[in-house]
Amino acid sequence: MIHFVETAAGPGVGPSCVLQQRYALRTKIADFPAPCCRFEHLRITVRQRYNRSACGGLMKAYGTYKGFIDRLLRRCRPWAGPARAATIALLLSISPIAAAPGNAAAPGSETHVYLLRGVLNIFSLGLDEIAAKLQQQGFNVTVANYLSWRSLADEAAAEYRVGRTKTIVLVGHSSGATALPDMVARLDSLGAPVKLAIGLDSVFRTSLSGRVGRYINFYVANGNGEPVARTKQLRGELENIDVGKLGMAHLTIDKSEIIQRRVIGAINAAAVSRPKLPPVPQQAEASAANPSPPSAVASTAARR
Repeated sequence: MIHFVETAAGPGVGPSCVLQQRYALRTKIADFPAPCCRFEHLRITVRQRYNRSACGGLMKAYGTYKGFIDRLLRRCRPWAGPARAATIALLLSISPIAAAPGNAAAPGSETHVYLLRGVLNIFSLGLDEIAAKLQQQGFNVTVANYLSWRSLADEAAAEYRVGRTKTIVLVGHSSGATALPDMVARLDSLGAPVKLAIGLDSVFRTSLSGRVGRYINFYVANGNGEPVARTKQLRGELENIDVGKLGMAHLTIDKSEIIQRRVIGAINAAAVSRPKLPPVPQQAEASAANPSPPSAVASTAARR
């Protein structure tokens, strides 16, 4: 039961109006059509029960009918917020956020995510956690050492050409992050643009060129991390984000729950959106036959 009581007489109101100002409005919550309609239902109820002719003194106390309604609704504020939050939580628990058409493929099934570990495959196990979460969402996932970036690029380009993969996503940690710019350039030369690439704390200076929808580089500036440099040949979006102030470190950045949520969130957004990428250069096939040597990967075996 909702119970509103007003006992104080307004200014300029005589004793004959006091009883009119002492009112009680009791309405069963079950009578309301829906939680989001309670305020409007309340306005209608008050308008019907307390009109100007029946309660002139009550209107004088608040100046206008609108003032009376506003005063009454202010009484509702303590319970309005919790009720609205509970309603939203209930709706989210009983209904899906988005449902794909019956015959449409899920975005994750058309996306292939390649995750490149660092040296020795023992310091980048956070990528395995990300891969497991992505697999649960239906994404095609490949986890490998950074040294296999070239063969993975050829495999991804072949799948892209036959239409098996429509969205290519790259994620790398440490030396795997160092190899990402070379893998992006390789895929661009093969005519398979990368939709999203995410580097986690590359410890070598790298530069980015070619086509890429979005490149995000999380690095620890107060450690060994380095930002990625933009070249004139880059056609895409580049973001360098220093996460050192958040307490991240080189050996823990891939295992951080915050970073993993950011990575998975960006991958989900890339899988759903379909922005137009820059056109394929005409010399793509020619350059694919003679790819340029990697810029920074060769020296990564000596360091993380």
